[in-house]
Amino acid sequence: MTTVRAPTIELRGVRKTYGTGPGAVRALDGVDLRFESGEFVSVEGPSGCGKTTLLNLVGLLDQPTEGSIAFDSTPVARLPERERARRRLTGVGFIFQRFYLLPTLTAAENIALPMRGAGRPAAERSARTAELLASVGLTDRKDARPHQLSGGEEQRVAIARALANDPGLLLADEPTGELDRANTEVVLDLLVAAQQRTGATLVLVTHNPAVARRARRHLTMADGRVVGDVREA
Repeated sequence: MTTVRAPTIELRGVRKTYGTGPGAVRALDGVDLRFESGEFVSVEGPSGCGKTTLLNLVGLLDQPTEGSIAFDSTPVARLPERERARRRLTGVGFIFQRFYLLPTLTAAENIALPMRGAGRPAAERSARTAELLASVGLTDRKDARPHQLSGGEEQRVAIARALANDPGLLLADEPTGELDRANTEVVLDLLVAAQQRTGATLVLVTHNPAVARRARRHLTMADGRVVGDVREA
């Protein structure tokens, strides 16, 4: 895997409100954060505290109601939607709890999909897919479809897919939430190894303190705010 250019991300006074009037829900309430280039950060907190909303904003899937987000000092709000879409595709790798593999595609085809969207040549896609399958230990499962894979295998395919376009930012939302302990360790080892090899920024949301401890920086959220920020020496 190649070394990537990991962004520095800064949030200032970020609020995110869903809905209007009496039924409005404030998911984030004045968040000030800075993610340094190449760091591994865990985010913990109870359900509904704003963890996933934070990832959606940092991953350019949504925009704040108030405040600003900047990548390498460039305010995201100034980017046209086409550029935001390009950055989502080529600069951000998403890993979710429920995998979200396309059921009609093989493992190899799921991994190659983001590269196809980015317009990479067929020969390059094929070579990169083979490299990624090997890196997650699934070369012999390349032709299997999601229903033929175990949960741990599906998540390994999802990790490989997230890495396909060599993103500088990896966002993992409860990536081990549906896995047993053994598969949790395998998936975490793969994520950490990929982050260390590429130098990507990794932000991982989890309810599991043991998973969070794998990071070097630990954020705690409550009621839409960051209430704890601890960096290990």
